[in-house]
Amino acid sequence: MKTVIIGCTHAGTAAVQELVARDPLAEVAVFERRNDISFLSCGIYLYLEGVVDSLQKVFYATAADLEALGPNVHVYLQHDVVRIDTEEKVVEVQDLVGGQMRSEPYDRIIMTTGSYPVVPPIQGVNTPRVFLCKNYDDAMAIEKAALNARKIAVVGGGYIGTEISEALSRRGFEVVLINGRKQLLGHYVDPELAGLIHDDLVANGVELHDNEIVEGFEEGDGGVYITTNQGELQADMAIVCVGFSPMTELVQGLVDLTDQNAIMVNDYMQTSNPDIFAAGDSAAVHYNPTNRHVYAPLATNAVRMGKIAGANVAEYGSVKYMGTQATSALALFGKTLASTGLTAAKAAVSFPHAASVRLTQNYRPDFMPTNEQLNMVLVYNRDNRKILGAQFYSRKDVSMCANLISTMIQNGNTIDDLAYVDMLFNPNYDQPWNYLNLLGQAAVNQEKSSRHRLFDK
Repeated sequence: MKTVIIGCTHAGTAAVQELVARDPLAEVAVFERRNDISFLSCGIYLYLEGVVDSLQKVFYATAADLEALGPNVHVYLQHDVVRIDTEEKVVEVQDLVGGQMRSEPYDRIIMTTGSYPVVPPIQGVNTPRVFLCKNYDDAMAIEKAALNARKIAVVGGGYIGTEISEALSRRGFEVVLINGRKQLLGHYVDPELAGLIHDDLVANGVELHDNEIVEGFEEGDGGVYITTNQGELQADMAIVCVGFSPMTELVQGLVDLTDQNAIMVNDYMQTSNPDIFAAGDSAAVHYNPTNRHVYAPLATNAVRMGKIAGANVAEYGSVKYMGTQATSALALFGKTLASTGLTAAKAAVSFPHAASVRLTQNYRPDFMPTNEQLNMVLVYNRDNRKILGAQFYSRKDVSMCANLISTMIQNGNTIDDLAYVDMLFNPNYDQPWNYLNLLGQAAVNQEKSSRHRLFDK
């Protein structure tokens, strides 16, 4: 059986590796538009900050690595699949260097084409001093332009915009972060933690403009003028990072898509066409907190979905997708933000009786020589007490807290489970009641108080 894999970043690489691991003689043809594979775009901000001294280190596999996996694995870089003929079961491929066209037969296809950076419909967005931030070329262009820059504007208050603002600020640039929404990181945190993050950015020299919409860019005086709904700003360059959209034009009309044009897949990464599988940023994910399909372009989703697609092309039904909670984290001026599942604001849209509780406390006993404060938010459904999401922000590394809550959402656990689940105690690490236990108990106590108030009425 011959498998054609279209696109090869996280999901495509994982699909090849798993498919050949299960079937060492599998015939695999990989077609990738770029001249590289397996680039971790989340490493861009680390490169811009200087933590990673070479962007080449952010690649974690090469075409040669994949071809070494099996005798029948062939990777074609700078080759673009322009058409899929599902009747004849061939793909039409163009060599982007020589321009030649060819037909490649297939038995199965794995669509791992990834995503585009969203280019907002802003006048002048193609101005030379305005940059997008997605791939290796973008990162190199930003770094080159920054050599002659003093003030840099970042447009977009999501993870990428926040991370890049921190990285550039650490490098000594004057940074202006323009966020078109009411609060930073609205997909990941509620207003309470967003306010703390806002204050930390400002305290570290980032000029922050919340709820301000960019309306136009104009080149001038070696830099760029930025017009917003609240006035005009000037910078030496601007970086636009306002999200991603799925790259699925190739399969429109061939498979079912969501309203956001992401490919719909079942639990085995199979599309509505049984011979076409999909994974990564081109596909929708099953989001466990709401039990719906959503678009959540995260590297963690991509590698798991790619691995599952490869497994099921080799042995259909062998690995079932568990869904996702969209768990993520970022480092910000020595602090860690970690989140999973729904924010309280998003939970209220799907669950009429959603609630949240916030707890702020030191993570270990006061008699210890040092300590750090934890800021925690737990989101849950009052109807069945199931956990829906959580957020953590602290100078202590709280990334694993989000992983634990993610597992509890996955398993359908309740605030009562979190309140009393067995956790270790040692004064070096926590209090006699672990802070996650205490967060669950805060939710339980909140529900008791709520019931008492209702009874009193």
